[in-house]
Parts: sequence; C-alpha cells; structure tokens
Amino acid sequence: MNILHVKYAVEVAKTCSINKAAETLWIAQPNLSRSIKCLEDDLGITIFNRSAKGMTLTPEGKVFVEHARYVLEQIDNLESTYKGGMPVSRRFSISVPRASYIAHAFANFSKRITCDPTLIYYKETNSSDAINNILDSDYRLGIIRYAEGYENYFNELLRRKNLVRESVAEFSYVLLMHEESPLAALPEIRFSDLAPLIQITHADPYVPFLSQTEVVSAELPGSRDRKIYVFERSSQFELLNRNPQTFMWVSPVPNDVLERYSLVQKPCADNKKICKDVLVRRKDYVLTDLDKDFIVELCNSRRAILGRMS
Repeated sequence: MNILHVKYAVEVAKTCSINKAAETLWIAQPNLSRSIKCLEDDLGITIFNRSAKGMTLTPEGKVFVEHARYVLEQIDNLESTYKGGMPVSRRFSISVPRASYIAHAFANFSKRITCDPTLIYYKETNSSDAINNILDSDYRLGIIRYAEGYENYFNELLRRKNLVRESVAEFSYVLLMHEESPLAALPEIRFSDLAPLIQITHADPYVPFLSQTEVVSAELPGSRDRKIYVFERSSQFELLNRNPQTFMWVSPVPNDVLERYSLVQKPCADNKKICKDVLVRRKDYVLTDLDKDFIVELCNSRRAILGRMS
C-alpha cells in the first residue's frame, strides 16, 4: 500500500470529486483516478462509489478513511517532531469508564505534569472501546468495568488479545440524586421506589458477546418508561442538579462533587451486584513514569472515595 495513494484517497473523500482533489493535489486527474483504483486493488475493497454527481464513500470506504486520517495524522506528528527539531514529548493515554473517582484521580495526576513537553489523552467510554483503543488506536492504558458475573469472559478475552490486567476496585453501584429528590427522604430505598422517577443512564454500554437487548436487561432496574441517555458526565450532573425527579446508578462520587451539585448518594437495599474496574495494557508495554504517577493517584482516589463506601 502506497502512503501517497492513501493521502490522495483522503483528499478525494474530503472534496467528493476527483477533479477538485486533483486541483488541490496538483496532480493530473487521470493519474489520480489510477492511484485510487490501485489503492482499492491493493486493499481488495471499493473505497468510492463513482457517479456523475461525484465520488461518495462506500461503507468500507468510510471505515478506511477514518483509519487513514488517523494514520496520516500520526505520520505528520512524527515528521514535525524529528524534522522540525522539536523535543520528543512525553505521552500518556488512557480510556476509562465514566467514574468520578477516576476523574478525581486524573485531575490530581494533572498537577504532577512538569514543564517538559507532554501530551495527555483521556477518553471516557465503554469497556469494549477501551480494549479496542489499546489494540487499534495507540492508547497505552485502559480501565474496563464489568459485572462480577462476566469475569471469566473478560479474563479469557484479555488473554486472547495479549493484554494483562491489574485489579483497581470492586464496588456496588449507589443511587445518585438531588438532595430534594423523593428518594433522599426514604430511610431505605428499594427497586420499586425508582419506578415513578426519571432514570439517567449512559448511552453506550457494550459487552461484546451480548446483544443490546441482553445488555439492557442485565442493567440495574430503574424507570421502566422514562429514561434520559447521556454520554457526558457533566450533562448527568446538570440534569441531577436541576431536576429532583431524576436519579442515576453510579460508582461512588467524591464529597466535593456532591456538594457542588447539591446531590446525595445512597445505597439500594435490593442491589447485590458487584462491579469490577480493571487496569489493562499490552503484555509487552512497559509503564512510564507518567503511567506510574497516574496509578498512584488512582489508588489514592480509590481509597479516599470507594473506601468510605465499603
């Protein structure tokens, strides 16, 4: 595969036109067409649909161009680093579940960053994407979360992917709500108490071997008919703060966050499920000083926030 042909394909995808891309690239249109066809033959896929209206990406082409843009960006970064005489930056990257104790650790970790050139990548996502980010997107670390009953599956999955694991935390989800929520006044909360309220939940739970229907049915009970799906933790806190009729299942939350948004967290007497958070990385990956600094803060945060809930 010719990297120059990859650049050509990304430009054609951007302009949706061989003629416009040829002008931008300063290349003859027939030569550009041949380069794209050569790339497709090398890969064994059709990247573009050709029509009188222009060039549109096929489903395979969309996936290819997404990966190609990432690869070209990394090549540009590599060239600018060494050709420009820039100092090599330290790098830290991790994918994590949406958890306040992890975000708390990351904030404290950020205070350890020195004046040396440093690039930090922090992404909140589900366990499947966290694993794929290590395998396919050059993320160094990941924290995955799963229910205790899925441990054997994830252990086998990590073994097949040549990833090693280290336990971070075990906990039960608690209920997060506004301090004026009807739930806050109850001496004991049962599953049945949740039905009249609006449940907030994260929108992308994913376990590779389960269907979406099975994933949803495995979640903790809540509102049957009224749910709000969010991707951002900041959105969930704003919703909980402004609407006392909402609640959410979460890992334990730091006191300063509770105070900031006028929230309370309470256990549910019916909830017996245990969740596990596990740090994963490639088997041949050697932890850097930045990685070790983050792990120290993660352990401190776990003890301070999850420890007081046990």
